Amino acid sequence: MADGGGKPLQSAMKMAKQAIQLEGADRQQEAYCQYLRTINYISHILLQEETQGEVERMLRLAEQCLDRAKSFIGKRSVHPVNPVLHNASCSSADQSEAEPGPKAGDSTSGAEGQVDASSPFGLSDDGGQPSSFPPPDVFQRQQTEASHDSRRKTLTPVEEASRQNQKLQASYEARVARLAPGQASQKTSLTLSLQRQMMENLIIARARQDALQRKVEERRQRLQDEANRRFAASGALTAEEQEQRLLYARVLEYELDHDWPKQWRTNIKKNPDASLVLDLLSYLLRSDHPLVELLRKHQFRIYNQLYPIVTQSLPQSLPQSLPQSLPQSLPQSPALPLRSSRSDHVRLSPERNPTRTSSSLDSEDAAQRDDSFEDLEHFLSQLDSSPRGGLRAELTFDPSVELEQLELRALKEHLKAIVRDVHGAIDQLLSLCLLSFDCLNTAAYKDLSLGCIEEAFFTPLWSPLLALFRRVLREREQLFQRNMALYCSASPAEVGVPLKLFPQDPSALQGSYPYEVAVQELKLLVEDRCPQRKLDCVVRTLRLICGCAEDYRNQQGGGASRAAAIGADDLLPILSFVLLRCQCPQLLSECAALEEFIHERRVVVMETANSLSER
Repeated sequence: MADGGGKPLQSAMKMAKQAIQLEGADRQQEAYCQYLRTINYISHILLQEETQGEVERMLRLAEQCLDRAKSFIGKRSVHPVNPVLHNASCSSADQSEAEPGPKAGDSTSGAEGQVDASSPFGLSDDGGQPSSFPPPDVFQRQQTEASHDSRRKTLTPVEEASRQNQKLQASYEARVARLAPGQASQKTSLTLSLQRQMMENLIIARARQDALQRKVEERRQRLQDEANRRFAASGALTAEEQEQRLLYARVLEYELDHDWPKQWRTNIKKNPDASLVLDLLSYLLRSDHPLVELLRKHQFRIYNQLYPIVTQSLPQSLPQSLPQSLPQSLPQSPALPLRSSRSDHVRLSPERNPTRTSSSLDSEDAAQRDDSFEDLEHFLSQLDSSPRGGLRAELTFDPSVELEQLELRALKEHLKAIVRDVHGAIDQLLSLCLLSFDCLNTAAYKDLSLGCIEEAFFTPLWSPLLALFRRVLREREQLFQRNMALYCSASPAEVGVPLKLFPQDPSALQGSYPYEVAVQELKLLVEDRCPQRKLDCVVRTLRLICGCAEDYRNQQGGGASRAAAIGADDLLPILSFVLLRCQCPQLLSECAALEEFIHERRVVVMETANSLSER
């Protein structure tokens, strides 16, 4: 702006040009917002009086942008702009005039949907308010824009006629403007000619669209009959079976208009390779396939359930400055039995019917519905050695305590329902994927398909899902945080690590501490947004722990085989030490979420593969 009036005018013209390009690409909502950003930018420049001789041209450009923005009003594809997002977008455009396009607004709105992973309880720094999540309509628009097909949408006959009529109207207005004041009869003739042409265009377009609609309905009925023959069943259809038939019919209809699914199937049958399957899945999840539409539908439905819960205000979290005093030794705690989860009824099993949804889960036995969340509570309750338990009986008549208990119980029920819905959604997506591409219906390719679907499904949803887990486990996480602060300087020996598995001489570590590489790797877990990637991070951490333990043992002259270097009894204290050094209370909720969303079979397969690779 310091270069005079030319640079602001050029920037404004550049912004208007981007809006015109968006409008030409039929991205009406983005074009509408870009026109508004251009008007806001011009107003800002004029208020600062930095344009000098370019005022008239700037005002004329703003007037033209305003006229184009008005033309969008009333169109179905344009929605009112969210005030917060629009202000943020406009301010971004003002601050960076070199890049005034819609990307600035997109990055702003995208940042609002993220949760600060470094915050202790998913809370912001301003008085304990929850980290901001975009409203459901903004979330839906973000996901739709992120997955839209690069292929332009085909216009219907009526839409084509409407565009032709707009051009006729513009031509008519230009000709009328050139008429002399005394040529009223010619203006009347032009008006009648325009109305006749516009009416003819609409009549022809409606006739074409009606004929096209009849053909589409006939084709849809034929495809529905084909889907019914494939899923022929005796007796009445359940709601899930009926929905499955409708989805498969939509897939068949999609494949009549697109050749790429058939081409991919042919290529995979000729060359059944895992890399080719991954390429197919990547292409599939970026397309406008009915599977992707179903994926967005489930994401939006689950986000709608999460949003009102995770955006409620919370009490202020614990202070960050905690006493750093370290006791002489850690209290001895009894061995905690590791129990297998009982939540298989909400987990996805490849051998199970993949179309099983939450409606069928509700009919399970009441004892079966007490899933792994109660196992988690039982496990964590043994960690709580504070003497507060004796006071709870005295506080049962405190209305505030009763209210907190009711809220926590309601949050747990919400969490159980959402977990069931998540597994039901993934089941249905996997089922539709295998129906659409029968070449993927093998054990290996099914796991690849499930992994890709989960990554696409969880990535935008993980932050609000984790926020709900952290709200439910807030007290446990606070206790975990206090313990981390108390024992952050504990040596490996004080947490039960055998002396042979860490260096006794601090100088041998060269200013570091034992198992530091494992600590740094585990800290990366909070950055991932997919359960499978988080599990991979845990596996890498365990491998680093085993590698460090072997090195430390060999340094002390313990010439033992690699298999005998560390056992399960040695691994648990080392893990405790690594967790304390991480200083990340969020890991407690992360692990609780992984327990719900990672199936036991996948863990067993990974353990088997790791054990074989070590031999």
